[in-house]
Amino acid sequence: MADFGLLNWSIVFIYLLANLGLGWYMSRRVATAENYYLGDRSAPWWAIGISVVATYVSALSFLGGPAWAYGDGMAALAIHINYALVVFVCIVFFIPFFYNSGVASIYDYLERRFGLASRAVMGILFMVTMALGAASILTATAVVVTFVTGMETTYAIILMTAIVIAYTMLGGMNAVIWTDVLQGIILIIGVVIILVTLLAEIGSLPSALSFLEAHGRLDPINWEWDLSIAPTIWAGVIAMTLYHITVYGANQFMAQRALAAKSIGDAKKSYMLMGYAAFFLYFIFFLVGALLFVHYQGQPFAQPNEIILVFANSLAIPGLLGIIGAAILSASMSTTSSALNSLATVSVTDFYQKFFHKGANEKHYLASSRVFTLMWGLAVIPIAVAFANSSGSILEVLSKAGSYLVGAKLAMFGMGFFSKHTSERGLLIGVVAGLIGLMFFAPLDPLVPAVDSLWRIIGGERPAIAWPWFVVIAGGINIAVAWLASIALDGFKDEWHAQSVPGQILAFQREGKPLKSAGWYVVPGKVEPITWSLPLLFLASIAFLLWFGTLG
Repeated sequence: MADFGLLNWSIVFIYLLANLGLGWYMSRRVATAENYYLGDRSAPWWAIGISVVATYVSALSFLGGPAWAYGDGMAALAIHINYALVVFVCIVFFIPFFYNSGVASIYDYLERRFGLASRAVMGILFMVTMALGAASILTATAVVVTFVTGMETTYAIILMTAIVIAYTMLGGMNAVIWTDVLQGIILIIGVVIILVTLLAEIGSLPSALSFLEAHGRLDPINWEWDLSIAPTIWAGVIAMTLYHITVYGANQFMAQRALAAKSIGDAKKSYMLMGYAAFFLYFIFFLVGALLFVHYQGQPFAQPNEIILVFANSLAIPGLLGIIGAAILSASMSTTSSALNSLATVSVTDFYQKFFHKGANEKHYLASSRVFTLMWGLAVIPIAVAFANSSGSILEVLSKAGSYLVGAKLAMFGMGFFSKHTSERGLLIGVVAGLIGLMFFAPLDPLVPAVDSLWRIIGGERPAIAWPWFVVIAGGINIAVAWLASIALDGFKDEWHAQSVPGQILAFQREGKPLKSAGWYVVPGKVEPITWSLPLLFLASIAFLLWFGTLG
């Protein structure tokens, strides 16, 4: 690449200093472990909402979204059509349980509902998937650093990890939230600038849409009922709705922000902001990728995640690459900081404090949290290097890697909410059965020869199944086996558990507690009138994509 230039370097340097300065300023308010995990609950709902948006719609989406659309066209957007529906489920069912608990770890719910073993299993599943997520974010940032400076990718990952660890150990959820706000705004500015200039470069939007139509890349909705194709409307509406419910509902990384809100109403409003904004942001990211396909006439790129950077550099707009580079670097620092913070939270509250060092003071647990932050930061480096050596979209690679464990996570919370008879023993048997069953249909690479041989022995051939459906397969097996095993081992239950949805409502009614606080339901399973706007937005999004697909 051409010389980055003094102006671009100055933008990056000033922007990073602003983020570090904000993190340092906020870190002075961290006096306890709870402050480190949740802040002091002073952040307004809109800031938490932007943080929720920016955490998931971050550097991965900025680089991986266009790369994915460059390869698969607008059809890849179907995977992300479900956010309004996902947030609706999270607001109605997940947030009331977690916020009312008053604890830092959402996995405390599983101990209350089933027992300590289920809490520990979920904590382990979270740490595995979150380590993969943090590594992928570092990889996305290393792509930028390598592109800009020419530094070897492995060294870029190590350098970025060192910066992120230092920033995170300053600590504090308030610092994470407010740096997320800053980087989210800059990311949106960057992608809008690129979209506008890309449209100007292409010249005629109708002819660009016709080019996409001619190459089968315009229609966002693929109606094929084919489980071997990832980006279909059925995968987006069914499989990926379940997938994303676990990302936003059963995930400490995301839910920890809602726990930092002043009230349950603020927690719900912060999530609603994500429900309203996510689809439109992803539409822009994927539209940029599709239009880049037009601009470059579909020529292949050795590293697809660099496409948007190649285009930005070719524009030669003073300071543009600096803004984009700063935004992605900051996004990585902020998002990875949150990932390491949540990993430290679960490590301390769900394991260290429970099993190894009970009854210590807050100062000890705060110090322990910072030590675990350092340990997790170092642990993700080799994972990030492995991601860097993979081909294709980072966003797609991460989604595939995380999909193997999503079914177990969703089933554990789903059965806790809605099953009357599921016991902890049955639940854990179901988790194992779900993972084994998924390996039978979609084995990891080292197991493919053995599993294919088993299919041939039983007289068949292993079906090709795309990764979005892994959650349906694993979750379905998990739920069925868990329910049957629970009945066989522990029998039927006479009453709903107090931590189930019906049990919570009955408990509130029995004790005469108000079901609402400041106009927002505090019990799960109840829907405020404004919350119904989310399913309506979901339907409107499908209608919009149907219309968009006719423009070619």
